[in-house]
Amino acid sequence: MAKKVVASLQGGAGSKKMTKVIKMVKSAKSGAYVFDEKVMNAEEVDGYLKK
Repeated sequence: MAKKVVASLQGGAGSKKMTKVIKMVKSAKSGAYVFDEKVMNAEEVDGYLKK
């Protein structure tokens, strides 16, 4: 299944490079850590992780 995700994120010749980002965030309700997953443009990853 991972091969399908990687193949779909690579795209064609004119598409932008996409990356799946997984960030660990502390939940406000329970105080436990949860994982927030997003697919975004590779250039936006650093800004997202610094928030």
